[in-house]
Amino acid sequence: MNSAATPPMKQLALDIGLAPVPTLDNFVAVGNEAALEHLRLWVGNPLRSPVPTCLWGEGGSGKTHLLRAVREALQSHGARVGWLDAQNLHPGDYDEHWEAVLLDDVHLYTAEQQAAAFNWFVNAQAPAHGPARWVLAAADRPPADLQVREDLRTRLGWGHVFQLKALGETERRAVLRRAADERGVFLGDEVMDFMLNRFSRDLTSLMMLLDQLDAYALRTQRAITIPLLKSMLENE
Repeated sequence: MNSAATPPMKQLALDIGLAPVPTLDNFVAVGNEAALEHLRLWVGNPLRSPVPTCLWGEGGSGKTHLLRAVREALQSHGARVGWLDAQNLHPGDYDEHWEAVLLDDVHLYTAEQQAAAFNWFVNAQAPAHGPARWVLAAADRPPADLQVREDLRTRLGWGHVFQLKALGETERRAVLRRAADERGVFLGDEVMDFMLNRFSRDLTSLMMLLDQLDAYALRTQRAITIPLLKSMLENE
């Protein structure tokens, strides 16, 4: 096989299904407990407040995971949800049947996407029929610092705003070590270094990787080593 065509380890980790459906329960909330509790209360309350919420933080802090988790929770109860991210290049019109509007990676929006996001936001907050709908947005910086159209930027900042914090390597290492110990898994320093350097940096993805690695080690009756991890990537 041409080595140039071989995806990097980080991509392989995504390809083999290490990321099951994001949920609020499988989000690792270390340092971000307030934001998670806010979302739990909102999703679990049938009398939901329409005050918008904006999550912001650097890459790997869990923004997209939480938005997808909220979407899954709402849809599991039969709710329709409007979803817009940077990959949706030509967003459609607002749907009055939506119960919430979720706007991911707002900092990456094109002018067309910004226009759609503003339209969705206004229609959700002041609909022609029925009660106001919730808007949940995410970006890599505070709303006040977003380089987007002014009317969208100001609206994103007037509700609840939470900063999501990505853990540093020392903290991630400590949490990963504790999680391995809780599972009765011996994770050597070399394996941990490999996981932290070659895979997605966000803690939730690392926990999912640990779960999959633990299951694979049990199934193959082998100790967790770098060769075992590489074997899992090749065979799963």
